[in-house]
Amino acid sequence: MKHSLLARVRPFLRVLLTLAVVAGAGVAGRQLWTYYMDAPWTRDGRVRANVVTIAPDVAGLVVQVLVEDNQRVRRGDVLFRIDPARFALALERADAAVANHRALLDEAAREAARYASLTNASVSRQAQEQKTAAAQEAAAAYRQAVADRAVAALNLKRVEVTSPVDGIVTNVALEPGDYVTTGKGVMALIDSATLRVEGYFEETKLPRIHVGDRVEVLLMGERRTLTGHVASIAAGIADRERSDSPDLLANVNPTFTWVRLAQRVPVRVRLDDVPAGLALVLGRTATVAVIQPAGRG
Repeated sequence: MKHSLLARVRPFLRVLLTLAVVAGAGVAGRQLWTYYMDAPWTRDGRVRANVVTIAPDVAGLVVQVLVEDNQRVRRGDVLFRIDPARFALALERADAAVANHRALLDEAAREAARYASLTNASVSRQAQEQKTAAAQEAAAAYRQAVADRAVAALNLKRVEVTSPVDGIVTNVALEPGDYVTTGKGVMALIDSATLRVEGYFEETKLPRIHVGDRVEVLLMGERRTLTGHVASIAAGIADRERSDSPDLLANVNPTFTWVRLAQRVPVRVRLDDVPAGLALVLGRTATVAVIQPAGRG
């Protein structure tokens, strides 16, 4: 009796088992599809930061380099010095010019005052106006000399090139004796305060990403997961299908591919805390996952 009952039930058990396996596979497939196609995460992330190009404001020979490659510096630290001799002499000449024009101004002012006190019977109106104009010209020349002196003092001060922010200097190849020119970069300074992670998310995932969302970041080669939050979403990206023509009209690519790939939009992530000893190197690859707040899907 038992054997006959088991024989009759066995086909139904096989069907139920098959249906269970198919249902489980369907649920797993749906979850995988959602994870890879809809979930807001990407392996295309990078460590980024603002980079300051250190360039001198005056030209000259470098006499001292006070930093080494990949050294951490503070705002106001002197990075290198330029030979100050030429600029010190220029300041001395400017001081002499100021003193000379001051004397000329005093003399012109006295002459103008003396002529103004005389009557028209003693001196003509034209002569009085000429002395007044000469005094005004002397005053203008004096102000110009004072301004030139201020520029000379500023140039002398700028022979010391300092760090504008806290950060790390890199690509330092400067040596004493090198000649530097005004405005030409000689080293890079990574602004530590702007170190961040940017994830390049497909545009189809943007509806699930909002400013303030919690984020988990895993750097390539690291086992520790970093946490942060979405700071901002890029307001625009370049249109590769359009450029400007010489006559400023839109130049649109006439070809169109039927297979359209989702554009990638940068999402800026501000890290909450970076563990000590972690090398947050600019340009490192990261996997970025946005953890949505409860109640929002």
